[in-house]
Amino acid sequence: MASLPSLSLSILLSLLFLPILSSPTTITLQLKTTTNPTSPSQTPYQKLNYLASLSQHRARHLKTPNIHPVSDTPLFPRSYGGYSISLSIGTPSQTIPFVMDTGSDFVWFPCTHKYTCRNCSFPATQPPQTFIPKQSSTSRVVGCLNKKCGWVHNNPDVQSRCADCSSNVKNCSQICPPYLIVYGSGSTGGISIVDNLNLPGKKVPDFLVGCSLFSSRQPAGIAGFGRGPTSLPNQLGLKKFSYCLLSHKFDDLPESSSLVLYTGKDSDTKTSKLSYTPIVKLPEIQDKQTLSTFSVYYYIGLRKITVGGEKIKIPFKYLTPGPSGNGGTIVDSGSTFTFLTKNVHDLVVSALIKQVKDYKRAKHIESVAGLRPCFNISGHRIVNFPEMKFHFKGGGEMVLPTANYFSFVSDDMEVVCLTMVTDEAGDSGGPAIILGNYQLQNFYTEFDLGNQRFGFRQQLCL
Repeated sequence: MASLPSLSLSILLSLLFLPILSSPTTITLQLKTTTNPTSPSQTPYQKLNYLASLSQHRARHLKTPNIHPVSDTPLFPRSYGGYSISLSIGTPSQTIPFVMDTGSDFVWFPCTHKYTCRNCSFPATQPPQTFIPKQSSTSRVVGCLNKKCGWVHNNPDVQSRCADCSSNVKNCSQICPPYLIVYGSGSTGGISIVDNLNLPGKKVPDFLVGCSLFSSRQPAGIAGFGRGPTSLPNQLGLKKFSYCLLSHKFDDLPESSSLVLYTGKDSDTKTSKLSYTPIVKLPEIQDKQTLSTFSVYYYIGLRKITVGGEKIKIPFKYLTPGPSGNGGTIVDSGSTFTFLTKNVHDLVVSALIKQVKDYKRAKHIESVAGLRPCFNISGHRIVNFPEMKFHFKGGGEMVLPTANYFSFVSDDMEVVCLTMVTDEAGDSGGPAIILGNYQLQNFYTEFDLGNQRFGFRQQLCL
């Protein structure tokens, strides 16, 4: 059992570069919070409901990425629901913020003076920072015959994507076709360019990045850290990367933690005190589009979930990805709250309701907050809830602090709600469990790409 500390609900972080390298084979970036304007019309219920809704939209996109739903999710000025990183690109350098996203593999930023973004403007907020290609002497548009164009469109067939190029012409002037990307909460589109990525102590030439000319509900660019060829880790040839997510109670305070990029040789050495579980290889999937989409995700081997020491009887099909791409667990830094497919969520909620006997259910709050179950804890000086634990292949156990799965939803701190979401779609395909960043606050996490394993340990990320 653990006590529940006070939590703030805004979730915008900013990563700024440290001036020096930790070692010749690592690049350390600083995770630092930024203060953002609040809206007087936002109640705690509205903020939490927004984050829950955003997590649901995000989950629907990750589970069925080829379907482009119309999103009516409101966008608050400081509620991005994720963590961001600032990268310096071009000659001379232009520093642009990106949302760090392990659930996608493309890197793009707002681009040119003509950039437009629908539903991205708010009172007292600055317009999105944009990259200006004309101000960089090393910026070039990607040509249609460039293999990186094939990466962007997941299409190695030059003839199908370069209709204006003759098969025997090597110097085709046709540019790479424009891209259009749909996310759970918005979309973006533009053209592909290459330029220098300027990291501390390291310059990466011909770094592929999307020059977005328009977006909807995407107030910042996205740095894809997924497993595809266009992702930042793949373009840099990283052997692993790790980060430690600050507690959300520091969201508007000048505290910082680190993101580390490892560029050295592969090593079997395990990081001290980390529990590891394999990054799961997807089974053979016949649908090529489904395979290419889901292969971007980091699937990990979740074996079971326990609540208060009691095993949740989760059907096997939800724990392991099947040949159609359904089932399994992924880690997604772009999701705020963990998503559980409806059948799994119902089991977890039932276990909590059964074991929580000291606090009354606050059902009237659940519809407002968009979360369940909620409990009224007024009159209790010390609050205890059943321990929630994730058990992984390889023996690793992730014990969630109470603050990582329950949150206050009112200023008087009398009601708390479970910060895991679902939808009513049931078995809608795709990953059954999406591990979000809220559950991983104050966890050091490592993506060991060379050894295909995911490591974690609980620690204060300061």
